[in-house]
Parts: sequence; structure tokens; C-alpha cells
Amino acid sequence: MRLAIACVAGVMLLGAPTPLQDVAALTPRTLQAALEAKPASADADRLAERIRKDFGGPEALASGAPAKIDELLVAFAVETAPLAANAPAPRVVSDAVLFSMALTRVGATNVYAGVAELAHGTAFTWHYEIGPRRLGGGQLEAYETHPDSKEQPGVPKGTVKQMPPWQSKIFPGTTRDWWVYVPAQYRPASPAAVMVFQDGAGPKDYVPTVFDNLIAKKDMPVTVGIFLQPGTRADGGSNRSFEYDTLSDQYARFLLEEILPEVEKTATLRRDAASRAISGASSGGICAFTVAWERPNEFSKVLSWIGSFTNIASGKTVREGGHNYEAMVRKTPRKPIRVFLQDGANDLDNANGNWPLANQTLAKSLSFARYDYRFEYGQGFHSNRHGRAILPDSLRWLWRGYQP
Repeated sequence: MRLAIACVAGVMLLGAPTPLQDVAALTPRTLQAALEAKPASADADRLAERIRKDFGGPEALASGAPAKIDELLVAFAVETAPLAANAPAPRVVSDAVLFSMALTRVGATNVYAGVAELAHGTAFTWHYEIGPRRLGGGQLEAYETHPDSKEQPGVPKGTVKQMPPWQSKIFPGTTRDWWVYVPAQYRPASPAAVMVFQDGAGPKDYVPTVFDNLIAKKDMPVTVGIFLQPGTRADGGSNRSFEYDTLSDQYARFLLEEILPEVEKTATLRRDAASRAISGASSGGICAFTVAWERPNEFSKVLSWIGSFTNIASGKTVREGGHNYEAMVRKTPRKPIRVFLQDGANDLDNANGNWPLANQTLAKSLSFARYDYRFEYGQGFHSNRHGRAILPDSLRWLWRGYQP
């Protein structure tokens, strides 16, 4: 794995057009420039104080502050007791010995910081080393932001509307928040395609920009987005695992009988399977697959990130969970669905199963059964960072050759 390193970064402290104290937030890039300026005396003291503030405070810095990530630039900072004159500087070290970087002392303070530029798709666990001590650290992933994930000038912007909380009859006793995105190009006379997102509170904030750009480029059809949270029970507990991990048609019926008819009060939707897609991450990913598996005549496109194709919903027999799909896909006549899977080598491994192996095995089953599928396998953890980095091209693949 290539790890391109550019140590230390930010803005000039004195005589610069934008002094550090005027910067809204200390980013990896501004920190890089500030460190490259080699501040001394009062300038160094101001930078150290700013690092303490922006990395979570003195206590966080003393315990090894979390990294700050801005695409491929990653900033690290730590504060230590005074070191001996000949002592090595604190270092950032990956647990798998893929990466090591000495930090730079900020003037005469006890704050040390550095910025690394990593290769796209880099993922590892890491920690700080101060002499024999290890502290802080965690998981790290670095990806470039796709141009189509950024707002583009001249691109018409759709609208996102929060809907009234939904009380379900298919999942009785549950209430959920949800949102609907309607693209600028939507016209009532032309029914729109539709794409559903599980755990919708997160995707509602970044998916619409991607939809805006791809719809404007005609890389996907005019598509209404539905962003659904899992249900909350009357006792305040989440109904997420029951709704998402269970292998049944209940969630598909919830969409078809409750949510889609309600959305059609706002926007006219196409009802053919080719015009319906569904997406989710983790348990939301297996939920998306289950909906298409159970109703391939209603949903034909699946986008799954870090899908939980494992034995979470083990049931009374302790073997009723999503790990069964790898065998079911091979033994069941091929269904007319298209599937995009994403996972990473550092995904979860627990009593429910091994996520990387589960996704790899499902991909092999889809290949064996001659499904239209794609599997993007990286180094990532159980997060949405890799999925978000490839979202525009994933959607292009999913909607390619669209024929309503």
C-alpha cells in the first residue's frame, strides 16, 4: 500500500493574508501550512493553544487526540510532559506497521502535531507512541471526495422535505422520522423513478447533491429519494434490527402498502421494478437486499454498503439469519435484480459472523447464479466512508441502461 506522507501543515502566523486566529476551524490543510511556517515564541504558543482547542481540549490532547481527516489529509496532535533533550519525538504508528510518522514540536511547547497525505482508500488502526507509552488512536480511512458528491454551479437543486412522523400498521406500535427528496426536474405529468434509503437521517444530508448532479447529467433518471429511519417502539427502544435483519417480506410490505402510497400524495412515482431502487448500510444493506429478494417484481436495484449478511436475526433455531442468503442465491432460480455490494477487509468479526467473508461469499454466490452484480472490496472498516466515496459511480452502474 502506498502511503504518501507530507508532514506538518497550516497558515502563516504573522504577515499572512489570513492569520491563524481568524481561521474558522483548524483543518489538516491549515495546520499543515502553520507547521511548515516553523512558528516560534508567541506565534508557536498561539498555534499550540489553537491545537488544544480544536483537537478537543487539553485533556483530549494529553490522552492522544483523535485524528482530523479531510479527504486524503490527516492531522494528528498530542501533548506530553516535558521530554528529555535527547528523547525521540512522539510518533503516529499504525498497528499493522504500514505507517509511521514523527510529529513536529510546536515551538518550545509540549504540543506535537503533524499532517500526513495518504493514498486513496488507505485504512488502518493506529496509535501514538511516546517513548515506551502507547495512547490514543483508533480506526482511520482516507478517501477523495468524488466531484459528483460536491455541489456544482448551474446544477438545478432538488428539495428535501421532512415528513410528519409515520406511525406504522405493518410494524404496529412504531413511529419513525422520514424525509422525501424531489428533484428540480420532476414534473407531475411524468412519473418519477424512486430510490429508498434505510437509516435515512444520514443519507438525506449527502445523497441529494449526488442525485442533483447525476440527474442533470442524465446518468440516472429523474428520481425521488425516500429517506427512512427505523421505527421507534412505544417504550423508546429501536425496532431497527427486527425490521432490517429479519428475512421476511414484512419490510417490503411496509414500503409498498404504507410509504410509497403516502409519497404519491407528494409526487407521482413509476411503479415498474426497473424504476425502483433501494439502499442501506450494515443491517440496512441486508434489508435492501431482502426487499428486492422478496419483491423482485417491485424493486429491481439494490445498493448495499457493509451489508450484514450474517446471523444477526438468528431466531429460535439460532440459524435463521442473513448468512443463509449465500446458499439461497445458489439454490433459487435467478431473480431479475441488480446488486451492488461494498465492503472492506477491516469490517466486523463477531459472534454473528465475519462481515468481509459474508460479503465475499454472497458475491461469489451472485456470480455463480449469473446475477447482474458488482462487488467493491476495499480496506475499510464498518463505516460508510468507502461507500460515500464511490456513491456517484455506484449509482451510475446501478441505473445504467435504464429502460422504464
